[in-house]
Amino acid sequence: MKKLAVLLTLIFVGLLSIWLRYTESEHYPDLSSEPLLDESSLELVASLDTPPGNISVTSQGRIFLSLHPDAHPDMNVVEWVNGEAKAFPDPSWQPGGAQEFAFQQVLSIRVDQQDRLWVLDNGVHGVGQPRLLAFDINTKALVHQYDFDSDVFGVGSHANDFQVSADGYYIYITDASIFAKTPALVFYNVDRKEARRVLENDISVRAGAYEPIVQGREMTIAGLFTINPGVDGIALSRDGETLYYASVSGDFLYSIPTRHLKYGKANDKILASFIEAVGRKTMTDGMSTDAAGGIYLTDIEHSAIIRMDAEGHRQTLLKTDLLRWPDGLSFGPDGYLYITCSALHQVLGKLPSDIAQNAPYQVYRVKLDAVGVAGH
Repeated sequence: MKKLAVLLTLIFVGLLSIWLRYTESEHYPDLSSEPLLDESSLELVASLDTPPGNISVTSQGRIFLSLHPDAHPDMNVVEWVNGEAKAFPDPSWQPGGAQEFAFQQVLSIRVDQQDRLWVLDNGVHGVGQPRLLAFDINTKALVHQYDFDSDVFGVGSHANDFQVSADGYYIYITDASIFAKTPALVFYNVDRKEARRVLENDISVRAGAYEPIVQGREMTIAGLFTINPGVDGIALSRDGETLYYASVSGDFLYSIPTRHLKYGKANDKILASFIEAVGRKTMTDGMSTDAAGGIYLTDIEHSAIIRMDAEGHRQTLLKTDLLRWPDGLSFGPDGYLYITCSALHQVLGKLPSDIAQNAPYQVYRVKLDAVGVAGH
């Protein structure tokens, strides 16, 4: 059954690619530099048979992971417990499970400060039902559920990544829109259960005109479709006042004050006037922020982790081939930054046998005290 699902997915992507014929060939500039830390500073947290996607680490050190849906894992959301991936909240919620709202395709997860694990289900690029789910991490009970309307996440959309405000009232989501090519941000009010799509196709959310090249692989499938999503990574400043976001291949990291999303319904033209380009960035997937105002960016092309300050100045913290497509970032206790390696260049367009051959897939962490960064 799993092999059939993979085959059907590849056929679907192939046919869609022929229809869209969306390719890029320009190469992104290398904006990394000599790293401040060497690879010996990386600590192995988890070694997995299937690639991890996103990660969220609680203040008590509990580790929650999505297993990347493009590898078609049996489990999609797990907790890493005593060296083993345990289905969260339980097996019945995993794809094909008995629960009414069982996961369809989950990439991004976040634990908020209210001990809720938020799960963003993209509904298989909007072909199914995109939704948000939240679970109490202690009781494992479902405590929130919201189905997005098709005018927020339609067919061809990709509810990719998100951030939750510290008070748990507001959620900011990226629609990378890999297939529909209509990227946007989505703002969700938890109490009101209201979702609003904003800045669709604004220059700040569009993909750049570059083809990712990761550890030697050009990310164009069958010469027809370049894996080049729109707005993907998203991060929230620790005070909750600034939202940072960018497409993978976009030239700049952008920001917008969150008050314009939370306390009004300005149209896109007005919202766009509040956007600022923070600085030139790397070919970036995952993002995070620290207590000192730094923004952390993965550099998928150079297997690196970059820190940018609020003025756009960059530092390369790590740069090592051990980081195979560094993807999800999360700060945990004691100043550790956790990093998932989704190795998508060894997953996308590949057969299950190829994916298995490239296992294991790693989650690392690094303590940043040595370079004077306060991560907590």
